[in-house]
Amino acid sequence: MTNSAGAPSGAISEPAVEHLSGHVLITGGTGFVGQAVLERLLVSHPDTRISLLVRGKTGQSAEDRTRKLLAKPVFKPWREAVGRDEAARIFAERVTAIEGSLDEVPPLPGDLDVVLHSASTVSFDPPIDEAFATNTGGARNLYTAIAASGADPHVVHVSTCYVGGMRKGVLPEARLDHTTDWRVEASAAAAARQRVELRSREPGVLRGLMTRARLEHGKEGPRAVAQSAEAARVDWVKDRLVTAGRARAQSLGWTDVYTFTKALAERAAEELWGSAHRLSVVRPSVIESALQHPFPGWIDGFKVADPLIIAFGRGELQDFPGVPDSVLDIVPVDYVVNAILAAAATPPPAGAPRYLHVASGASNPLPFHAMYRNVHDYFTANPIPDTPGAKGMPTWQFPGDRRVERAIRRAERLVGAANTALDRLPSTARTREWQRTMGRRERDVASLRTLSDLYRAYVGTELIFDDANARALQERIPGDRPTEGFDVTRIDWNDYMQRVHVPAVTQLMRVFSRGRSGSRPAPELPADLPHRGDVLAVFDLEGTVVDSNIVQQRLWVKRAQGGDAAAVAEAGSIITRLPAYLAAERRDRGEFLRTFLRRYAGMPAARLQAAVRGGYTDELLAHTSAQALRRVREHRAAGHRTVLITGSIGVLAEPLAALFDEVVAGSMHEEAGTLTGYLGAPPLVDEARGAWLTRYAERGGFDLAASYAYGDSVADLPWLSLVGVPTAVNPDARLARAALRRRWPIIEWRRGGVSRSDLLTPGP
Repeated sequence: MTNSAGAPSGAISEPAVEHLSGHVLITGGTGFVGQAVLERLLVSHPDTRISLLVRGKTGQSAEDRTRKLLAKPVFKPWREAVGRDEAARIFAERVTAIEGSLDEVPPLPGDLDVVLHSASTVSFDPPIDEAFATNTGGARNLYTAIAASGADPHVVHVSTCYVGGMRKGVLPEARLDHTTDWRVEASAAAAARQRVELRSREPGVLRGLMTRARLEHGKEGPRAVAQSAEAARVDWVKDRLVTAGRARAQSLGWTDVYTFTKALAERAAEELWGSAHRLSVVRPSVIESALQHPFPGWIDGFKVADPLIIAFGRGELQDFPGVPDSVLDIVPVDYVVNAILAAAATPPPAGAPRYLHVASGASNPLPFHAMYRNVHDYFTANPIPDTPGAKGMPTWQFPGDRRVERAIRRAERLVGAANTALDRLPSTARTREWQRTMGRRERDVASLRTLSDLYRAYVGTELIFDDANARALQERIPGDRPTEGFDVTRIDWNDYMQRVHVPAVTQLMRVFSRGRSGSRPAPELPADLPHRGDVLAVFDLEGTVVDSNIVQQRLWVKRAQGGDAAAVAEAGSIITRLPAYLAAERRDRGEFLRTFLRRYAGMPAARLQAAVRGGYTDELLAHTSAQALRRVREHRAAGHRTVLITGSIGVLAEPLAALFDEVVAGSMHEEAGTLTGYLGAPPLVDEARGAWLTRYAERGGFDLAASYAYGDSVADLPWLSLVGVPTAVNPDARLARAALRRRWPIIEWRRGGVSRSDLLTPGP
């Protein structure tokens, strides 16, 4: 007699599974499953010595990383049971770090009894070369190193049920049926990187990237453009390698490059180790939070199903393309760990690899519609505050893939068009609120795209994983060790989802959300300034302190010199040159300043100074913000060095000079007292201003990390980014978007309220 999965209903009596002893090597010991395996070995297998293959990181050796594992939540019950000091003693006595990685496996001990290989990439869609290097290349390197050590351990190779690929029906617990050559595929994947890197450097590709970078970052300066173009090139390479991995995997019958490379890693394990040694291949399905051990709900970071659960709970997924009566095959992590260790304690004969599916779909299936209903009910009763989901849970209709794909593409186009339109509107409190809304909508659409692409194959699968071998092994777990079993038929999915798993991932989401920008209100301008003498407060002039630009300043000069008629005539002349000025502004802010300031050519310097002292000052003060000057005084009272900076010529900023410790501006060449129209140095704008600020701080001993800066334009982004407290003042749309994304204060300073008497009382 057989069950629905084709497994025999009876079983030959086998000896009970005993606890492990001897020397155990673990790969992936700092990961989710690896931590749980290590904890269970320490708690329940006292006769084991454990070595962890751990990669050192910058500032942390392998020993440091291993020692810090003991502070992880997974070890908390054990630490409390035996005492902190005793736990530390046992850990130091039984656990050893071996510094290395699967890229370069160091010489391994020659007395290994068991190897538990659980390390792999944690991404389902990495670039093809990275997936092969970690999953397939890592297995090759490990088994080659074990063979070189002279040891003959029982290897437990942790894979995944989804190595079965895109098929229907029952996947047996057996060697995979395919003829794909893992060595050829690994070599081709490595070559793909070099091929795509070369293509990314072709002139046509680079020109396109540079064009887009100039449109987005041209006002920030050439260095920002170059950096953006290079970042775009790196993304271009990654996108194509991800696409290459997905396409190659699907062309051979796998869902993605993760399952493809895990399947080929199994073949490498069989050929390099299982053909002459003891090998068990354990294939878990989707691993989620613990049912019982070390405590209900233990999880280390979001796992496969969790982003879907959280996105639904936040109200961000109005629908999803899953097949409602398909099986979402999940299994608690403690069941996976118990199965791995039970397999490790019962080695098969050499040369006869054994395969185990740790899965629930065959014996205790969880339909996707049941998972949806449990999550819906939980968040209805326990809504996540301050999210769209708090107003009511969406009801999924489970439309097909094509309808959802069309809806996603339509939403992506609408978001893109809205952002383009917002960039062209004046930046106001209302438009910035629209930007916030579109930012959230953009994240929601991107989340739906990611989740739809990732889960489509997993929530629509019609593949059932036979678990006859696993059930037979489970029957051999002694009855007096109930927490060491993995009988999936004992899981009550309603209880697990609503009492254990969803609360666990929701709590984890809240912990992560404390550092998320979207979960906190926008920062405000600091009211209390620290009293320090090594702090700068740098204010941009045009658009920030003064609601004006160099065009208006030119008209004020002409009005001061010749009245309204002169100003009107000048305005007409400027309009005739407007296309050239706009073109220069689009190309480069510095080019525009040079071009426009040539209008001062031929003007006597004394005449310009007289105009500035006269009517120009009145116009300037009428457009100066009293709020800005109040902030300047607050900085000076706190002992900060205040600097007014402009890309224009210094004489035009002279009326405000007394309010600041220093004014940094350009100058114009003179010949016999007459202005030539040529600047004495390149305009101090965008990146040039950033370079000046860095050098100024170094020479003066100022702490930029504690300093303040105030600007209004995306061209100010390079130098605003250098200080610890940047502030966007009346920002243009693109600076506003950057400030929202970086969580900088955004404020509005209104012009007016300043008179000549204010210039006589500059403050400290």
